[in-house]
Amino acid sequence: MVCALGAAVCFGTATVLQAVATRTAGRGGGGDAALLLRALRQWRYLAGLALDGLGFLLQIAALRSIPIYAVGAALASSLAVTAVVAARLLRVRLTRSEWAAVAVVCGGLAMLGLASGAEGDRAGSTALKYVTLATAVAVLLLALAGGRLPERGRSLTLGLGAGFGFGVVEVTVRLIDGLAPSALLTNPATYALLLGGSAAFLLLTTALERGSVTAATAGMVMGETLGPAVVGVIWLGDRTREGMAWLAVLGFLVAVVGALLLARFGEAPVEGAQVGAAPVEAAPVEGA
Repeated sequence: MVCALGAAVCFGTATVLQAVATRTAGRGGGGDAALLLRALRQWRYLAGLALDGLGFLLQIAALRSIPIYAVGAALASSLAVTAVVAARLLRVRLTRSEWAAVAVVCGGLAMLGLASGAEGDRAGSTALKYVTLATAVAVLLLALAGGRLPERGRSLTLGLGAGFGFGVVEVTVRLIDGLAPSALLTNPATYALLLGGSAAFLLLTTALERGSVTAATAGMVMGETLGPAVVGVIWLGDRTREGMAWLAVLGFLVAVVGALLLARFGEAPVEGAQVGAAPVEAAPVEGA
C-alpha cells in the first residue's frame, strides 16, 4: 500500500510540474515538436518525467503485493495530490467542497489499507491473457478513431477508453509471471501491456485536447478502477482480510467518489486560476 500511495504522489506531482513546464515552453513559436523540445530543456518537465517513471515502478511493486482494487483506488487518488500541489505551487484556490473531497479520498484509502489482504493467488488463465490483449486492441482502435467521434459525449468516451487502457496495464502486470525474454515474447499479456498503455496515453491526450477535462478524467477514473477491480476479485482471487469485505467495498467507493469530485484536476489548472472560472485550454500533460 505504501508503494501504491507513493505512485499516486509521484503521478499527481508530475502532473503539476509538467503543466508548469509545458505552459512556460508554449510561449514560444513552432509546432508540437518545437514545444516538446523546449519543454525537455526545463528541469520541471524532466523532473515530472522522472516522477512518472518512479511512479510506474512503484505501481508495479504494489500490483505484485496487494489486490488490484486497492492499487486502482490509490492511483485515482493522484487527483487529490494534484489538487493539493496545485494549490501550493500554482496558488489555485480550492473550495471547501474540494478540500472535503481530498479528505474523503484519504479516508477511503485508509479504510482500504485496513481491509485489503494480500494479492490473489491465481495466476490467470490463458483465456484471460487473450481477453486483455483483445481489450488493448479495442482501446487502440478507439484511440485511432478518437478525433472522428461525435462531439457529444466524446470527452467521456475517450476518457473511459483511456481508463480501460490503464486498467489493462494494471491487470497484465499480474499476468506476466516471468521476465525471461522467451517468456515475455510468448505471453499475450506482454503485448496487451504495451498496446494498452500506449493507446491509453493517446486517448487521454486527445480527450484533454479536444473536450472537457472534467468529463475525460471522470471517465478515466471509472475505467481504470472498476473494471480491473472486478477482474482481480473474480479471476485472480483478490480478497480482503477476514470479515472486512464490507470495509474494503466502502473504502473503494469512497476513494473513487472523492476522486471523481476532483476530476477537474485531471489537468492541472493554470497559475492563479479562480474556482468556477471557465476552463482554460492548455497542452495535455502526462501523469494525470
